[in-house]
Parts: sequence; structure tokens; C-alpha cells
Amino acid sequence: MRRRDVVIAMAGLGGCAPGNARRLNVFNWSAYVAPETVPNFEKTHGVKVRYSIYESNEEMLARVFSGNSGWDVVFPTHYIVPPMREQGLLAVLDHGMLPNLRHLDTAFRHPVSDPELRHSAPYMWNATGILYNKKVTPAPRRWADLWAPHWKGHLTMLDDPAEVFAAALRKLGYSLNSRDPQELRAAQREAVEQKPLLRAYLNTEVRDQAVAGDLLGAQIWSTTAQQAIDASKDLEFVYPEDGFPLSLDCGVILQESPRKEMAHSFLNYLLEPAVSARIADTMRTATANGAARPLLPAATQNNPTLYPPPEVMARAEWFATVTPEAQRMRDRLWTEIKSA
Repeated sequence: MRRRDVVIAMAGLGGCAPGNARRLNVFNWSAYVAPETVPNFEKTHGVKVRYSIYESNEEMLARVFSGNSGWDVVFPTHYIVPPMREQGLLAVLDHGMLPNLRHLDTAFRHPVSDPELRHSAPYMWNATGILYNKKVTPAPRRWADLWAPHWKGHLTMLDDPAEVFAAALRKLGYSLNSRDPQELRAAQREAVEQKPLLRAYLNTEVRDQAVAGDLLGAQIWSTTAQQAIDASKDLEFVYPEDGFPLSLDCGVILQESPRKEMAHSFLNYLLEPAVSARIADTMRTATANGAARPLLPAATQNNPTLYPPPEVMARAEWFATVTPEAQRMRDRLWTEIKSA
């Protein structure tokens, strides 16, 4: 999921077509559609899609929070859906216009963040682990291993507060969704202690650095990890023994959108099994579409990075929406971590 440095079609909306033209404005994580996904939709529906990408949930929220962003469809991670709903940013989905919801895997038909799928359509899911160069010894197996001095200058962590707190909290034996002030402060201290070892906080930009051998290790999303492994035989990936996060990215329609019918058509199109399978296979991500997975090559269906086996999934924990008070504290502590 490259977020900042690549823009498909255009980054802003200043060049939108005249008001009477059929168009749709889509803001998505990078590497989340196949090369032909958007062109095929444009051709089939006679619409021009203005498609741009973002690097983090925080970046997306900063753009849409005003309620006058110009975007129609965005893709927040599941735990971001409740606060967006509470802020009145999300339109209610018309399931009559989304018949392909029936193709969702049973595991994603009633997510805790939106059990009735009133505001969100599950799209792709991923997990977080450790990518490392095979020459690293001993190989990392726990989050705690990323605090070892031999990583100095050759390690990155995600530029994502939820993810950094998750690693530090699991290192300490706490839930990655902790709301406890003492546990959060302890996690902050761990992150500050680790910071001198880091080259940077990076998201998908880390992939190319790892492939080039410039990095020895990285906290990384499974999709990005698999892309890196596909490009280099020197890399391995592990889900930490002390637990790891799961997240689900969902398509939503913004309440501000004047093109809700076309927005529904776009989400329904992404839910077509063949379309979803093509995206997942091309971009090396894990689909939430149960009817799409059998269409994937057998090696992809059984890929342990993209689809961890049950014994590994037993160590996983879904991100949850934390209380506003806990989120404010996390935001403050994250600012202090970045400025330390």
C-alpha cells in the first residue's frame, strides 16, 4: 500500500469535469486496485473516475473531515468507520444497490465496527508483522526482538500510531487496544527507547529499501511484505509470537457525495468475485470476498503471509475503536514520540 508518492490520474480535484459530466471521485490506499480495475469500470459505466491515493488513515481523515472534500468513495480501516459515522461523514448504504455483498466471506459479513454493514463494505484485509533480511541472526520472532541494538540504522517502524503502539503494547504483554493510561505511557516509553535504532517511520515506502538491501528489518503490513518478498529472495516475513494486529479496509460513501448512485455502482463492481480476485492476485493483498478466493491461484490461496494458517491467526487481535479519551491520549503520546 504505497500512499504518498504515487498518484493515479490526479492528486487533487481542481481539474474536475463540468458539473453535468458523469464522474466519480475515489480516494483509496495505493496498490489497492489492479491496473485495469478503474479503466474497465469507466468503460462499462460511461464515467470518468478521478482516482487518487493516500498513505494513512490520518491523511484521508484530514482531507474529508470538513465534509466538503469533493471525494465520493474512500476506504477507511474498520476501526475508523465508527468515528466517521458519529461525525456524520458517512452515507447509509443501500443494500439493494449492492447485491454483490452476498459474496463476502462469512468472517466479514458482520464486522464489529459495522455489524449490519450500514455504512461500510469490507474490501481487503491485512495483518502486521516483521519483514527481515535472511542474513539477520538471530531471526526476529517477537516484537521485543526489534529493540535489539544490532538493528541500529537498519530498521523502520510504520508511520502509524496504532501500529507502533500495538507493537510496544504486545511487547509488554498488553492488549494492542489498551485504553489504560499507565499501559499507554509504558508503551510510549518503549517506543522512545527504540527510536535511536530506527532509520525512520515509514509505511509502504519501506518496500523498495528492503528489496535493495538498505534495510535489515521493518514493521510492515502483510501486503507490502509479500510484494517485497516477490521481488527479493533475501527477505523473510514472520508474524510475532507475542501477537499481532489485524485490520480490514472498507469502502464507504461520503455523506457529502452528490453521486451516491454511481458510488454504489463502484463498490458493487469491486465486490464482483472476478474483479476482487484480480485485484488481490495482482496487488498481493488478502480479499474479504469469499467467492473471489477460490478464483486465486492455489499458491496464493495458501500463502501464509497473505492468509495466515489457523494456528498463527490464534495469536492475532483485531484493532478496535478506542474511546475518544483514549484516542486523545494516544494522539498526544504519538506526538511526543515523533518529537523525541
